[in-house]
Amino acid sequence: MVAILSGLPAGLAIDLAFVDAELARRQGGYGRGARQKIEQDTVEVLSGVYRGRTIGSPLCLRIANRDARLDDASKTPPVHRPRPGHADLSGALKYLTTDCRPVLERASARETAARTACGAVARCLLRSFGIEAFGFVRSIRGVGLNVEVGPGNVPQLKLMRDASETYCPDPETTFRQSEVIRQAKIDKDTVGGMIEAHIFGCPPGLGSCMDWRDRLDARLAYAAMGIQAIKAVEIGLGCGAAERPGSRVHDPIRFDAGHAGTASLGFVRESNNAGGLEGGMTNGQPIVVRAAMKPISTLLQGMPSVDLTTHEAERSTYERSDICAVPAASVVLENVAAFEVAAAFLEKFGGDTLDEVRSAYERYLAAARTLGTR
Repeated sequence: MVAILSGLPAGLAIDLAFVDAELARRQGGYGRGARQKIEQDTVEVLSGVYRGRTIGSPLCLRIANRDARLDDASKTPPVHRPRPGHADLSGALKYLTTDCRPVLERASARETAARTACGAVARCLLRSFGIEAFGFVRSIRGVGLNVEVGPGNVPQLKLMRDASETYCPDPETTFRQSEVIRQAKIDKDTVGGMIEAHIFGCPPGLGSCMDWRDRLDARLAYAAMGIQAIKAVEIGLGCGAAERPGSRVHDPIRFDAGHAGTASLGFVRESNNAGGLEGGMTNGQPIVVRAAMKPISTLLQGMPSVDLTTHEAERSTYERSDICAVPAASVVLENVAAFEVAAAFLEKFGGDTLDEVRSAYERYLAAARTLGTR
């Protein structure tokens, strides 16, 4: 996989160890298949960096596959029996073929390794401005964790998440989720779940209300829905907002001079039902994005399908796959969300060099903090 990442300012230090660590997390999690034992993803920078720092040109990243066998017909035979829930049938009909193989290989979530790498690079930029991302698994097949995430408990939650084989920051919930995955394997079935990403430290005003294509909430939803097997996305309270009156949905505003030095610029909220976004723009509160992942569509037991060459009833083809990829999807969500925030950040404060970006950012903060007091 090769990714071309344009628009980074010159002078940004790229932490390749961090990028590789995110790629490794994406490959982990209880319920993954044999592929993850074959691949050991690391990123190679082909251009755009000099002595560890960006030079302002496009960054070219490469992630090599150890398992590249598509031209070996004995190992990758044609697929004539499409899997319900996968791109197999739709793609075969779109490209007028009875062999689903080219479609299913390109539609595979394997390509999210490249998006994860680009997101991790984007996080190097965000981190230099005190903006941090945190993602985790909220639930797997209804076995979930009821925890409120905030700047104060994120360090502890991150330690617990990284110690969890389901990427859920709670040992008891992790155990119960693992049992669900284990039973699904016995049943030759698959399971999905809910994943969540939080981004802390964003200043107000990223995104736009002037053009629907520039709304940051829309861009985040687009990025999240672009992850394979994601079927729904929520911002903040999400669907719960439809069940409440406005007085219990909208987050009251007050000003506290003691918080003027934070991302909120002193405009604090007692709740964050908006998920850090109002009118398509950040409001100084943490961004909260949640996504629902359906069960993987490749089942060991197969499902009722047809043979595209005969139209006779058959069981769907089995391809090497996972029982549960919810933990991996949480890593992808964390990084694609951070990528969109970084893009919006550079749209507002962009410059040719990191120093220019920092200067623009600091000028904005200084002006915003004196708003109404001049």
